[in-house]
Amino acid sequence: MKRIWFVIITILTVTCFSGVKGYGADNSIELVYSNFFPPVHVQSQLAESWIKEIEKRTNGRVKFSYFPGGTLLKGPQIYDGVLKGITDIGMSCFAYTRGRFPAMEAIDLPLGYPSGKVATQVINKFYEKFQPEELKGVKVLYLHAHGPGLLHTRKPVHKMEDLKGMKIRCTGFSAKVAKALGAVPVAMGQGDAYEALRRGVVDGTFTPVETLKGWRQAEVIKYTIDCKDIGYTTGMYVVMNKQKWASLPEDVKKVFIEVSKEWIVKHGKAWDESDEEGYEYSLSRGNKVIELSPEESARWVKAVRPVINEYIKEAKAKGLPGDEYIKTIKSLIEKSGSQ
Repeated sequence: MKRIWFVIITILTVTCFSGVKGYGADNSIELVYSNFFPPVHVQSQLAESWIKEIEKRTNGRVKFSYFPGGTLLKGPQIYDGVLKGITDIGMSCFAYTRGRFPAMEAIDLPLGYPSGKVATQVINKFYEKFQPEELKGVKVLYLHAHGPGLLHTRKPVHKMEDLKGMKIRCTGFSAKVAKALGAVPVAMGQGDAYEALRRGVVDGTFTPVETLKGWRQAEVIKYTIDCKDIGYTTGMYVVMNKQKWASLPEDVKKVFIEVSKEWIVKHGKAWDESDEEGYEYSLSRGNKVIELSPEESARWVKAVRPVINEYIKEAKAKGLPGDEYIKTIKSLIEKSGSQ
């Protein structure tokens, strides 16, 4: 009887130890991936295809449990969830934890991003160049960013004066952009935007065009204001718990790095394709696009310039080269846009 209990206890101990290390009974590597995008969203589908590619190239040695749509962790909780090991890998937005990523926040400024392809190239090259200290606690697998964030409203906006007093849903620096234009910023994640627009809690939203279809927001807005000259983006991360990364075999790490590099291109392309679909879906519902006059567009650019200057000042106060960040991003946008 004692021998039987000894065997049982030994088996349980080994099993528990294996679980802590993230290895299954068949010696496979079991990982948890959390994402805030809804399952049907193209960015969520890309995360899922990344998972399948990792599983395929490791011949099933790596296995994932995937939690999209904030089912395990909401967007603002994902980074901490990765740090604490609640999830091994997470995708979310830097802007959801404003002030925590002072270097990466430079990406989100209204610098006139022309496309998701360009924004995604820029954010990865920016990270590679500066390697911000704020991300040293995790393993950065790759980054991506959406196409130009525009203004979408329930009533027409032709000039800045039309925005006075309007409540605009936003995140990160887009809140400062809304305020600079005379609107009332309302901090809110995408998951709550649809209902807020439907019920009139907010009058509009700063967001990429893809959300008009991907998050069904074309159903609750009537106008898209084409303000690309102040087009901002939202930087997004795919990061892994550093201890879990360190525990992976070198050949598995190599697969993660190779696949992640390939998925950078896929995300940039998907952002642009989904922007096109967002436009088509919105127009099919009878919504309208309002083009700003060149003079009005110049007014908007001038109005938001203090937001960029304020960022540079705040970054320098934290010992960061804010002016170099902006100069680099502008150069990268120009170079990437010409490729």
